[in-house]
Amino acid sequence: MKFKDKVIWITGAASGIGEALAYQSLRYGARVILSDIDEARLDEVADRCRKMNGEVHPVPLDLSSRESLEKAVPLALSGFGRIDVLINNGGISQRSLSWETPIEVDYRIMHINFFGAVILTKAVLPSMMEQGGGSIAVTSSITGKFGFPLRSAYSASKHALQGFFETLGIELAGKNISVTIAMPGRVATNISLHALTRDGTPHGKMDPGQASGIPAEVCARKYLDAIHRRRREVLIGGRELTMVHVRRFLPRLFYRMAAKIRPA
Repeated sequence: MKFKDKVIWITGAASGIGEALAYQSLRYGARVILSDIDEARLDEVADRCRKMNGEVHPVPLDLSSRESLEKAVPLALSGFGRIDVLINNGGISQRSLSWETPIEVDYRIMHINFFGAVILTKAVLPSMMEQGGGSIAVTSSITGKFGFPLRSAYSASKHALQGFFETLGIELAGKNISVTIAMPGRVATNISLHALTRDGTPHGKMDPGQASGIPAEVCARKYLDAIHRRRREVLIGGRELTMVHVRRFLPRLFYRMAAKIRPA
């Protein structure tokens, strides 16, 4: 029971990796606070958690709204009186060419993926410091390490998360608060269905690569294990993770390979 009696707050908990994190957290003995903008789906996940005899506290949350983010913290704390682990998992993807994407779509992606996580983390940290420790985690992506076609703003938001949370982890040294950056590759979730296109509407299609990714349950287990071990970074996925190392050590090869990708 790696998180026995710990309180874990998960954003983006209504589906995909976040939903899997909720169930796995309960299996590890935690109490969970679940947040998502989709209140109906959030209630369904909370009910499933209760059927597992889990202690759960749902808190609706809009990551694009600063007001919603700041109001959510006291609501979250009212559930169990503390937050031991904050997992900034909520976010949105993209499927549009950079020059065809209006700046409003870029702004929306950055507000949800980057500023949402930063605002929530800054709002939670004071209580975490006061209680003497905890863990902060954030879901980045392998595209936080390199660019990828049709994901310019998405990749930029993940690069920004890498920079902020890596810095935060260094600054928190000696305060008993760990920071973990998770970088999933292909995980079998519906993220591509909800990805924003150039006009801001959902992509509505399942990407073949996404469909063939590792199960969300596997991702969740590796994610939580990394938080428990207080790892600074963790890559999660299959063969696609090789691209991270190719980009770092063989950049010329990476660019040749990337140039062959034909955006769909």
